[in-house]
Amino acid sequence: MEWQSRITYRSITWFFCAAWSATAVGPALSHGRTVQVALAAALGTVNVAQCAVAHVHVIAALDQHLGRGAVPRGWHRAAGALAVVAVGLVVTVMATGSAGGGSTAVKEGSVATLLMFAPMPFAGAYVLMVPPRRFLRHSLLAGTATLAVFAATGSGLVQLGALAFVLTLCSVLTLVTWRCGAWSLSVMWDAERAREESERAREISERARDVEARLAVAEERLRFARDLHDVMGRNLSVVALKSELAVQLARRGRSEDAVAQMTEVQRIARESQKEVRDVVRGYRAADLGAELAGAHGVLTAAGIDCTVTGADSADELSAEVQSALGWVVREATTNVLRHGDARRCEVSLRTEAGAGPGAGAAAVLTVENDGAEAAAPTTPPPGRGSGLAGLRERLAVVEGTLEAGVRGGDSFRVTATVPDAARKSDTAQKGDTAQKGDAARTVEEVEADGVARVAR
Repeated sequence: MEWQSRITYRSITWFFCAAWSATAVGPALSHGRTVQVALAAALGTVNVAQCAVAHVHVIAALDQHLGRGAVPRGWHRAAGALAVVAVGLVVTVMATGSAGGGSTAVKEGSVATLLMFAPMPFAGAYVLMVPPRRFLRHSLLAGTATLAVFAATGSGLVQLGALAFVLTLCSVLTLVTWRCGAWSLSVMWDAERAREESERAREISERARDVEARLAVAEERLRFARDLHDVMGRNLSVVALKSELAVQLARRGRSEDAVAQMTEVQRIARESQKEVRDVVRGYRAADLGAELAGAHGVLTAAGIDCTVTGADSADELSAEVQSALGWVVREATTNVLRHGDARRCEVSLRTEAGAGPGAGAAAVLTVENDGAEAAAPTTPPPGRGSGLAGLRERLAVVEGTLEAGVRGGDSFRVTATVPDAARKSDTAQKGDTAQKGDAARTVEEVEADGVARVAR
């Protein structure tokens, strides 16, 4: 587009010179008097010089308009001086009646075309260098001075009115032709720079997300290592102690006591195996609080107005319920980003009283957005575990249900309900506490018993 604009700016001055100046200068050169031929030759030479200077001057002015540098003063002064000389020669042609042959109307028309072109090469570049209001103000001052010179040479009111119209038309035509083209070019470059900045920002964002993902993986590895150490460290110490005790008892010929100790080792190993499975199961489970915070961060980063309510109540739910609802949040957030063109998203977690007597409170998770095209995920093939089918399977484990569909024409809502969530949470917490207490007592008893036997 800029290449086309530069060619247009360089050729349009020559086009107007051939269309206006040459049509008036040509007849005087072909069959005119000596003075008439001399003035026509001088004016034609000046017009060609104007076009040659404008060939460079207007491109420098375009670069200044686009913020790439300033116009050299030498070219600007040369173009202004040639414009003044051209207007002066037109005034002389008008005063001496040397505007070619023909009737008075033809002569006045020739003067009008000469006067219209005379300031245009300079004005075409100047309009790119100053604001439009300043250009119109300076054009008014220059036009007034030109009309005053014509009036001083004896032009009548009708002639002055025609010349005023010609000068006004020249200013408006210059403003529309040169300025509007440069404005379109500047808008294009602004859009191109905005696109480049957007791509650069997207690259930075992708790098940041990659670094964040690596940090999250590293943090999760540390958490898993810590949990595994907490679970296995003490049990392995007891296993080592009991094994050493069994070896000592076997060497002393107390085989029955050695067998009893190895039986304890076998029991502790099985308990450790179960605890490792629990750690792995917890490692794979989705944490509801983390998923709610992650959904808010991801959607906000994508330019979607996201609000999350009720996140504090997530800790009151059991691990199984949190895991099931966490997968609902993750899947719904993915589909808001993947489908439709949502501008807002509301995520809420609340508890509702049970319908029947003795029923506990139900946990209700709602994800609603205004992108109706963010429809339910396509049901995957069996065994894939994603989409609506996978979510319903996860919720079925905790006796939950899932509803998804368009609401109000432009909103899409996903609602997951888990009944008796509070009772399940209390039961699970009590069970976990009792299990941990039994395991602790078992380990303590084994350690005490092992220490006593080694002492004996």
